[in-house]
Amino acid sequence: MKPSNELFHLVKSLTKSEKRFFKLSSSIQAGEKNYFKLFDYIDSQSAYDEQKLKDHFKKERFIKHLPSEKNHLYKLVLKSLRQFYGEQSASNILKQEIKNIEILYNKALHKESIKFLKRAKKLAVEHEEFYFSIELISWEKVLTEESYESGDFDVDLNNIIKEESEIIDKLRNLAEYHILYSKINALFRSDAFTKNEEERRMVNEIENHHLIKGKNTALSKRAASICYYIQGLCAATNRNFELSYKKFNRVRTILDANPKIKVDLGQRYVLTLFHLMQSYINGNDFTMAQEMIDQIKGLKGKKGFNSLHLTIRINNILLTDQMNLYNFQGYFDKSLAVFENQYLENEELIERSSKEQKIKFYFSAAYTLFATADYKGALQFLNLILNDNEQQLRQDIYSFARILNLLLHFELANYDYLEYSSNSAMRHLNKTKRDHQIEKVFIKQIKKIAKTVTEIETIPIYKNTLSQIELLLENENENVILDYINIVAWLKSKINNQSFSEVVQQEFKT
Repeated sequence: MKPSNELFHLVKSLTKSEKRFFKLSSSIQAGEKNYFKLFDYIDSQSAYDEQKLKDHFKKERFIKHLPSEKNHLYKLVLKSLRQFYGEQSASNILKQEIKNIEILYNKALHKESIKFLKRAKKLAVEHEEFYFSIELISWEKVLTEESYESGDFDVDLNNIIKEESEIIDKLRNLAEYHILYSKINALFRSDAFTKNEEERRMVNEIENHHLIKGKNTALSKRAASICYYIQGLCAATNRNFELSYKKFNRVRTILDANPKIKVDLGQRYVLTLFHLMQSYINGNDFTMAQEMIDQIKGLKGKKGFNSLHLTIRINNILLTDQMNLYNFQGYFDKSLAVFENQYLENEELIERSSKEQKIKFYFSAAYTLFATADYKGALQFLNLILNDNEQQLRQDIYSFARILNLLLHFELANYDYLEYSSNSAMRHLNKTKRDHQIEKVFIKQIKKIAKTVTEIETIPIYKNTLSQIELLLENENENVILDYINIVAWLKSKINNQSFSEVVQQEFKT
């Protein structure tokens, strides 16, 4: 059986502050601390190697029962993290306060328990923590009954029951929005845009749901923020970036006006700024797109945005999407500088990123290197995508990676390989049930170009290909390819004997 590396991943995820707190909090305990030795050795490893660990501690008695020692250390680290972050989020504070209420009640200290209850209820209301509100109201009913037995009838139980009913309605309302969000998010994660009529119908159903289309249907600030977020995601998936901007801007406005909820919804806020950036890029407002990236950078390390999970996501945006912004404008040298300066620095965080974040980076790196004529370097990153037989996640990237692969082999003059690669790309596109034609036309034409002998023969094919592509681009749905690969600029660069970056930059100057 393969040794478990869960402890290794947990230890390596710790910051310096978290490690220091773990050592300090654990040192209070009496007795021999074998787990300190285990912790330090695992922390020193760059990749987990259990056999080396066993060899290192072969003279120690605890190594004979290593699985239980690892499990004990894992639990201690989690306990330390709970203590370290105990006062940093409303949910953690509320968990502690509810425990305090229970302890005081069991000690028959009812007045003190009520004091904690009032404070916790106020916090739960401010942060719209409805689950905790329900639990706190349950305790309030228990304590009210105790008050009645003591002859104190100041609290009206009917008001408590009414409040509970209202919170249950808000909780149910929020849960319904989360179901709708899951549906549109699954579609977005699959392709990032609707690729056929069936998917456009699915988005239309979500857009026309009464909770999305109706007015004043959100019963809380959290629900309002996710309602507009769903609307923004539906618009982005349908490539209606003007509407997407309006909806995501509403999300930002709501969260900015409610800073306590904003801190609780850190990821939603970061992704809102990300989608606003995408809207600006598609509106060719690159100054504001850069402003969104800068605002995301400004969140790094702040309360609500300082978890490793969000740090990884923010770093990916600062690397991948900064490259994408430069690439879209044709500033490939700037994109390459970002790649060279940040890739090695963030390599470990990229490795720990989600699969979607990884393939986004691989594609951006490949496109940057392609545009700067490092074709072999580009292929190394592109092959990380092409060699993965992913069937569901981000099929847009997997599809356009095949188009970029053709361009790379064309530039490398691997003409014999192009025939096989073109057929493979066509099979993939047919399998994905895309109703876009532009990729298929481009694949057929590049096969023709690869078979020509002289430049005199290729120029007419380039021109003919460009004419067909420009005609197809009159259909808005076909434009999606330009978000990934500017094939128009590539064709013009071949026709006019210009550099690819020069042609892309000219597009935004005219």
